[in-house]
Amino acid sequence: MWFNKIKLTGYKNYEAKSFSFTERIVGICGKNGRGKTNLLDAINYLCLARSYFTRTESLNVHFGAPGFRIEGTLTDPQQEAQHIVCIYRPNGKKEILLNDIPYEKFSHHIGKFPCVLIVPDDISLINGNSEERKRFLDTTISQIQPEYLQQLIKYNKVLAQRNALLKQSAHTGRPDNLLLQSYNEQLTDAGTKIFEQRTAFTKKLFPLILKYYTQIAGVPESITVRYESQLQEGDFKKLLTDSLEKDFYTGRTNTGIHKDEIYFGLKENPFKSIASQGQKKSLLFACKLAEYEMLKDEKGFPPVLLLDDVFEKLDESRIDNLLDFICTEKETQVFITDTDPVRLKQMVENKNTRIQIIELS
Repeated sequence: MWFNKIKLTGYKNYEAKSFSFTERIVGICGKNGRGKTNLLDAINYLCLARSYFTRTESLNVHFGAPGFRIEGTLTDPQQEAQHIVCIYRPNGKKEILLNDIPYEKFSHHIGKFPCVLIVPDDISLINGNSEERKRFLDTTISQIQPEYLQQLIKYNKVLAQRNALLKQSAHTGRPDNLLLQSYNEQLTDAGTKIFEQRTAFTKKLFPLILKYYTQIAGVPESITVRYESQLQEGDFKKLLTDSLEKDFYTGRTNTGIHKDEIYFGLKENPFKSIASQGQKKSLLFACKLAEYEMLKDEKGFPPVLLLDDVFEKLDESRIDNLLDFICTEKETQVFITDTDPVRLKQMVENKNTRIQIIELS
């Protein structure tokens, strides 16, 4: 799956700009603030129907523009041309079209054109809270299993409704038991399916994370990765019943897959507490490359790989190991941003691989 061209109108710092891509590896270079990351985000938008950085569409609009339009042409795994258009109109309406046919639901676009984006802020996957790690899981699984995304949407909707009922009951002191039972049944149904899919997925994902960590770090280290969920303790419906008193007291649902976590450990300690910056970067890339391999294996073709400023805070050996991977994956289109076009070109060509350099001024 290769992007051939992208056109941006009113998107972030781009008033109107087109780019054509002629090589498998594309370097996007320029000083900070010139739009390198925004170009990667636009490609991500075409793949996943949203910005990687914000859910507030108005923040993606170029200053003074009424809305934005992103369109791209690509060649799919069957060597057929595809045309994707993403539009945000002045009235706040959003549209996604594939070959001039609009989607009724944006979720139907997810997974057709998989991609993996790595940006410096992704270090929150390692240092941040559990929400960051669940988002990582959900984004990856949703690109593989469309039904997973539908269950997730259902779960989050019912969870919000149940929390609203709990807060209302705290004020009135009169819980609607019939409605609560209905929410419990819906949460149990969707949550159990999500838990089962996360369990099966992480059993495949975690060994890949460990493999890539060793590959990038260059040396074996005592790394632990595990999936933690309250549903591992028993039946979800019973867990909801047992926590009901606490739920009424706090005004929110304290049990469920929204409390899930991925635990990273190093030498029997929490990874983020003792790991160096280089180790954290290595684990981040290991997670993302494991995501890449899962998508490649499950979809039957490699996703587009978007790497933003990835060489920062990595020593030469880790950079070299990462480039070995990038240059070995011969069927993968890779976009890399860097401030130094000469350095980037030299590093890639030293691996006997061609690269197209796009310089932003």
